[in-house]
Amino acid sequence: MTTNPYAWIDDALATIHRAGWYRSVQTIQGRAGAVVEMDGQRVINFASNDYLGLAGDDRLIQAAIAATQKYGTGSTGSRLVSGHRDIHQQLERAIAALKQTEDALVFSSGYLANLGTVSALVGKRDLILSDQYNHSSLVNGAILSGATVLKYAHCDAAELQQHLEQHRDRYRRCLLLTDSVFSMDGDLCPLPELLALAETFDAMLLVDEAHATGVLGGTGAGCVEHFGCTGSTLIQVGTLSKALGSLGGYVAGSATLIDYLRNRSAGWIYTTALSPADTAAALTAIAIAQQEPQRRTQLWQNVTALKQALTQKFVASPNVDLKLLPSESPILSLQVGSPAIALHLATALRQAGFFAPAIRPPTVPTSRLRLTLMATHDKTHIDPFITALSDNVTLI
Repeated sequence: MTTNPYAWIDDALATIHRAGWYRSVQTIQGRAGAVVEMDGQRVINFASNDYLGLAGDDRLIQAAIAATQKYGTGSTGSRLVSGHRDIHQQLERAIAALKQTEDALVFSSGYLANLGTVSALVGKRDLILSDQYNHSSLVNGAILSGATVLKYAHCDAAELQQHLEQHRDRYRRCLLLTDSVFSMDGDLCPLPELLALAETFDAMLLVDEAHATGVLGGTGAGCVEHFGCTGSTLIQVGTLSKALGSLGGYVAGSATLIDYLRNRSAGWIYTTALSPADTAAALTAIAIAQQEPQRRTQLWQNVTALKQALTQKFVASPNVDLKLLPSESPILSLQVGSPAIALHLATALRQAGFFAPAIRPPTVPTSRLRLTLMATHDKTHIDPFITALSDNVTLI
């Protein structure tokens, strides 16, 4: 009798469907922007991490074209073997200047940057303390390292201190891991408290600035700048794929740290270098973000406008089962009672011309609509969205 060793996959998919967790891709045509076309329908886009509206900017496109014409479409190999180009080093210098660190290192994705950095810094004799809501790349980087991993309650510096008091002296090294902006709620880590604990307990601190780079701080340097912690001893990881409108990841820190990662980070050593087009686009985006601070100003005006409208229309109403989760970023999450409600609202809004995705377990502990603002949104996008959401909330 023969059996099919893959039959379990059908059962697993059926379980996913029953739980309301099934996912599928949605095709966007044309350029990225505040308004996009999906399956032939023009929709206002509240699902993009393109916070500064640079992913469709002609200047990034032309920079990518020029780099492709000069260097080709691919980097052809790892940086240590054959893939290094002068443009990679220019980008690293620009990142280090933005973050005000001694040096920086560019990876082929933000996910790889976290995997490669965490697994290079600690091993089996070490301890990792990780926020329970950290991004998957931090979670999996911790697993890959082989270190002992303990989670602390979300943004709970007191519980983190308890873990350090109980466990730190049993391990050679200790690494604290946290997102700076948490991608599904939009809240910020308590960075000053984390830095103080790291210093007290002789621990390293790594913050993932993926959703903060280009957005937070006076110059857009991120959460570290926002909290006035520039120049502090820590490790900053981030991405080029959100506010900077390109692709890739980075690590910024001391020259010694970056030199070590060049020699010990498998996620950098054994991966083909970032493409010339992506590198040039990111380099151009950093320059634009510095030269045009009005983009950040407009972004935050949009955040304030949508947050106020949501609060006035829904959160203050006892008859509406919507909860606006605390946020200090362009990520605004409306928590609802079930995956089915989240899917219903997302579908109804899509039919009304708005792309506002439903986010459900296991990605998040509670179902919600996750809304993201861009600098290129305006009142003509926000006001109709509030009306459409109001029309459909009453039908729940």
